[in-house]
Amino acid sequence: MSSASWGLLALYLGVLLLAAWPLGIWLARISSGRLPGWMQRLEAPLYRLAGTSPDKSMNWWQYALALLAFNAVGLLAVYALQRFQAVLPLNPAGMAAVSPDSAFNTAISFVANTNWQGYGGESTMSYLTQMLALAVQNFLSAATGIAVVFALFRGFAARATGAIGNFWVDVTRITAWLLVPLSLVFALLLAGNGVIQNFDAYKDVGTLETTSYQQPKTGPDGQPLTDAQGAAVMEDARTSTQTLAMGPVASQEAIKLLGTNGGGFFNANSAHPYENPNAVTNFFQMLAIFLIPAALCFAFGREVGDRRQGWAVLAAMTVMFVIAVVAIVPAEQAGNPLLSPLGVDQLASALQSGGNMEGKEMRFGITASALFAVITTAASCGAVNAMHDSFTPLGGMVPLVMMQLGEVVFGGTGTGLYGMLVFAILAVFISGLMIGRTPEYLGKKIEAHEMKLTSIAILVTPILVLAGTAIAVLAGAGRAGVANPGAHGFSEILYAFTSAANNNGSAFAGLSANTPFYNTLLGVAMWLGRFGVIVPVLAIAGSLAAKKRLPVTAGTMPTHGPLFVMLLIGTVLLVGLLNYVPALALGPVVEHLMLWPGQ
Repeated sequence: MSSASWGLLALYLGVLLLAAWPLGIWLARISSGRLPGWMQRLEAPLYRLAGTSPDKSMNWWQYALALLAFNAVGLLAVYALQRFQAVLPLNPAGMAAVSPDSAFNTAISFVANTNWQGYGGESTMSYLTQMLALAVQNFLSAATGIAVVFALFRGFAARATGAIGNFWVDVTRITAWLLVPLSLVFALLLAGNGVIQNFDAYKDVGTLETTSYQQPKTGPDGQPLTDAQGAAVMEDARTSTQTLAMGPVASQEAIKLLGTNGGGFFNANSAHPYENPNAVTNFFQMLAIFLIPAALCFAFGREVGDRRQGWAVLAAMTVMFVIAVVAIVPAEQAGNPLLSPLGVDQLASALQSGGNMEGKEMRFGITASALFAVITTAASCGAVNAMHDSFTPLGGMVPLVMMQLGEVVFGGTGTGLYGMLVFAILAVFISGLMIGRTPEYLGKKIEAHEMKLTSIAILVTPILVLAGTAIAVLAGAGRAGVANPGAHGFSEILYAFTSAANNNGSAFAGLSANTPFYNTLLGVAMWLGRFGVIVPVLAIAGSLAAKKRLPVTAGTMPTHGPLFVMLLIGTVLLVGLLNYVPALALGPVVEHLMLWPGQ
């Protein structure tokens, strides 16, 4: 890595730490209900209307049922809005109804905080659908993830009560006092730096040059004509205009990043100049993705009564994040060895002399693009400012691995921390077996029941990823979507299911996934990948909340020092990654060996 790359990484981590510390204090206050009186007075009518109150706490299964019901209603609402958008207002471009399979996939995607997009946003969704369906779920899905980690906080801190809080109160407070204010400030920052925010109709503008291209020729009935062999008949066409999409982008962009949602208003996502105009907005977008996940680590330490615990978890996340950045940046800076100065294409050779710029924006460059790729896949965000499909094999493997770790390296809003705490429970259990005593974590005994639930939470996503990839590779409908045969095509399929089951949403875009086969299979993977982990985590929270909190003794293993940080990192790498090593060997590893023959 160059000195500029190290400088950007150091600046990013420094600003992140400074911003996350005070936010962590506020998150701890929201979690414990220590809010100013005027906020509580504003909340009270909402709770009376819903028939609940902050004093009505739930056990884990009541919390889980409320969460599942809430998200099921959201799923139906998002699906309906897509299917009826053609007859609803705020549709100046006249967008047609979304097809049933695409609407099904998108509804699950945004409810599950995945935001996988098999469609082009500016050519598929009306303004109303973008705002009322997608942007609203960006808030609510993020709030759901944070609510789950709040419940786990209470499980560790409770003293044999069995109660883990009230889901309705948690979602209300997280949305009203965290996500909305942060999004408002960030949206204003983005709009002030060039991100568009309007309700204008799409604009046709003149181009500097006339563009010549070919298009399918149509008959009198409007259908494409074909020749005797069944191939499309093409005709020459010219145009001197271009249609520029408009819309309320800055407001959706803010919660897309702060809520680690990732779904872009435009198909090009954060590579689009209307979503991410310059290096300043790019830096703040990267900061927004990690802001809440990092702050939750500080909130965790405060809520369990030992701030060192939050620092330990944050240290483990940071070490793995830095290792990933150190791996991906040199891989992209090395470029493609097949496009050497002796190659046949002088332009390609010139571009590769500075590294692999294919699929990257010139205004960001290699370092900022590679850093963004690690951040968005370490968190369950999925926003992209470069085409991951165009990365070098090892460069593309890094974001793939970051997702396969369970997206616990900072991770999504709430999901990253509760995923890391599940690994911490496993690490404590393993260390307890090694020294021959009953394992404890934060004063709670870790017994067989907790370990069964931990195993389920850890194994759900690898099963979904590997089984889904196997089905897609075996099925004709799955192979039909692959544009690049061989190892890279396998990587595209593996990336798609890794992204879906881990609720990320980014893609190796060479895969044509907007088909009934992929929309259905990926939709199932997204739903089970989200709630198949949340339910056992809530069950763990309930089990811990029912246990007495034991005092620290001489035999208690410290879980806040460097030794535990190393143990936690080792557990994440060994348990989280080893499931995928054979699949990685068939995809990016093989492709790297083909690219660098004899080395």
